[in-house]
Amino acid sequence: MRALTVLRTGPLCTVQDRGRPGHASIGVGRSGAAELLSHDAANRLVGNTSDAATLEVTFGGLKVRAEFDAIVAVTGAQVTCRVDGTEQGLFSTITLRTGQELELSPPTSGLRSYLAVRGGIAVAAVLGSRSTDTMSGLGPAVVSPGTALPVGNDKAEWPAAEFVPPPAWPDTLRITFGPRADWFTARARSILLEQSWTVTQDSDRVGIRLDGAEPLRRTKEDELASEGMVLGALQVPPSGQPVLFLADHPVTGGYPVIAVVTAADVSAAAQLTPGTQIHFRAIG
Repeated sequence: MRALTVLRTGPLCTVQDRGRPGHASIGVGRSGAAELLSHDAANRLVGNTSDAATLEVTFGGLKVRAEFDAIVAVTGAQVTCRVDGTEQGLFSTITLRTGQELELSPPTSGLRSYLAVRGGIAVAAVLGSRSTDTMSGLGPAVVSPGTALPVGNDKAEWPAAEFVPPPAWPDTLRITFGPRADWFTARARSILLEQSWTVTQDSDRVGIRLDGAEPLRRTKEDELASEGMVLGALQVPPSGQPVLFLADHPVTGGYPVIAVVTAADVSAAAQLTPGTQIHFRAIG
């Protein structure tokens, strides 16, 4: 049987690919890997196609058993990866023999890890994607212990890469102001850039709630009609403490968006752990 059997999941483990774009008009978000750079790197290391599904592991704790001789790779957060107790390298290719067990420790930095297996995780696709959308419930169920995950044939020319340098995760995220920056005072726009923001415990694949010493004040207290939301939107609720939308964000929202984080930096933001302090820098 070409499968990986899940023995332990840690806090959260889901199947993710590059998402299901193009369905916002019917209320379906893109979803997909929260940190695309590491997801893509894992697939390159095992020679998969770019749309192959991986396992996204939040805060480590995953343990799987190979039911066949498999080629895998682990990328993302700084975890200790062991195969039958022997430590393995991250961002490199690992051979798993039939019956061997791979496990990931909690990370010392970063939040999300990606486990790719050559051929990809072959769960059923929904609207063209194997991604689990934790907000809408679309896609495969959250992975649980005892699950046997079938491995498919989403592989390309081998090898695509033997080693991928780990990406840097900046603590300053680049933004473009708008579309509702005019709903905020000039001081609020300055404060967004000048003060540090702390990642709170109330963060998940939908978004990251931030806490700053001075909240962002509006110039308008009107109700905003619901409008489309995008990945990286910095939405500001009445508290004045912004929320950074990640992969499973809603497709519409009724609070003003003061700015949008660049696509590359949203990927890095997916690795932010609670208590981390970040800054924003305007590029346009």
